[in-house]
Amino acid sequence: MGYTSYFSYGLPSFLIIVVALYLLFTGSGESFNVGRFLEESSPYAWAGTGIGLCIGLSVLGAGWGIFVTGASILGGGVRTPRITTKNLISIIFCEVVAIYGVIMGIVYSSKLSAVDEDLLYTRENYFTGFALFWGGLTVGVCNLLCGVSVGITGSTAALADAADPNLFVKILVVEVFGSILGLFGLIVGLLMTTEAPEFKAAASLATTAARAVVSPFVH
Repeated sequence: MGYTSYFSYGLPSFLIIVVALYLLFTGSGESFNVGRFLEESSPYAWAGTGIGLCIGLSVLGAGWGIFVTGASILGGGVRTPRITTKNLISIIFCEVVAIYGVIMGIVYSSKLSAVDEDLLYTRENYFTGFALFWGGLTVGVCNLLCGVSVGITGSTAALADAADPNLFVKILVVEVFGSILGLFGLIVGLLMTTEAPEFKAAASLATTAARAVVSPFVH
């Protein structure tokens, strides 16, 4: 482990400790309140961030996989042109990862609706916002890892096919199993948001009570 690793892990930890001790000894320890932050933040912010992570990380994984696979296909195709056509299936597998993210982003966006700020902070809307955030993060990370996995395996399949055509199908099986990881993330993302209702306004008669119970810090 070099100095860079120590610096990357040690500096953030040191800064966190310094800030925590400063807040503690200046009598402002209550400023570091995770619960207050969660209650003051808008459910729209959590939902929008989740949708953005879902699509962004999925496209990042697909682009990363296409970059790795495409470079190997082009490089190996210079010496063995026959591999360029059938190895395009690896590019398709990578592109499917981005399609997973776009589909889930559309599904999540259907739960967003315009709600007045005074009627927004309810238990149901908080639940929907947090569910969309963690569901989007789960789908995005799974698709990111899936894209990298398919890209590296597809690169290996192209180079192995250039050396021995009999190895292509065997490595393609491994690539198929790698692409299923993105499907797992899509299924989990759907399960996490199945019970999340659409954003809706609080009942007019109970608006004040709802805001007082759910988020006493929101004014």
